[in-house]
Amino acid sequence: QVQLVESGGGVVQAGGSLRLSCAASGRAFSSYVMAWFRQAPGKEREFVAAISRYGLSTYYADSVKGRFTISRDNAKSTVYLQMNSLTPEDTAAYYCAAKSGVSDYSNPRLYDYWGQGTQVTVSS
Repeated sequence: QVQLVESGGGVVQAGGSLRLSCAASGRAFSSYVMAWFRQAPGKEREFVAAISRYGLSTYYADSVKGRFTISRDNAKSTVYLQMNSLTPEDTAAYYCAAKSGVSDYSNPRLYDYWGQGTQVTVSS
């Protein structure tokens, strides 16, 4: 069992930056692929970014590539999402997720554990 707790959300102006954190507790953090998803009101949950178990590989949605950076610190059992050049289209609840398998990083159905989410609001 893994518990995930996100933090770092808030309100920011367009063009600004935020850094989200997700602290994990429970089983060995390094055994999980970690990812961030987001969900805006009335929309389906969408993939944002994922990182392999030891951070050697990262994956991004086209919409955030070049603006967002996912990273992890296995010693601290924490995954981060650095978000730069934010736009109002980035407004959503952001969720941290963990899974054991190594394929299809962007499919939310394959993730075993989820955090409660943190709200990011970007004003124009």
